[in-house]
Amino acid sequence: MFGRFLGLAAIIAVVSIGMAGVASRAPGSDARADPKAGDHSNWTTQRSGGGWDSSDSTPRSAGGEVRLGRSGDSHFYADTNIDGTNVRMMVDSGASIIALTRRDAEAIGIDVDRLPIGGMARTAGGDVPMRTVMLDSVEVDGLEVRQVQAAVIDTDMGVSLLGQSYLSKLDAVNVEGDTMTLR
Repeated sequence: MFGRFLGLAAIIAVVSIGMAGVASRAPGSDARADPKAGDHSNWTTQRSGGGWDSSDSTPRSAGGEVRLGRSGDSHFYADTNIDGTNVRMMVDSGASIIALTRRDAEAIGIDVDRLPIGGMARTAGGDVPMRTVMLDSVEVDGLEVRQVQAAVIDTDMGVSLLGQSYLSKLDAVNVEGDTMTLR
């Protein structure tokens, strides 16, 4: 179990470093903004009080806003709709782009073996290929972003990661206590 988390942390670091410019946007632009703009001032992450709990992590939507409860493992998870396919993902504000497991990518309909290898991700289990792809649509409970950059990580990460290529195109991402709010 520890090895899986160590491998996941290594993948996050490699994806974040290797794809750093892909996911940001200029202030005041819309969801179809140029993903290579360099300002991250449009979102915040805050942690205020509270501890880890196993509260309900089911998203709740209210007027263009989605609230995710912290899971028992201290992470936030979102049930996403990617190009028409439901995929459960861990929200990871430290990942520059969406990182898909091979299994999730294939469920979406991506022919992973036909994608060119865009680099290598270094994990605890060794180097694994990373293949980039453009997703037509990523939606979390009504918050849809179109044309989202992603990478397929050719190893068993256990769960796909919802990274900055989606999060940075939202108006706000806030964490208060055990609730993450996406707007």
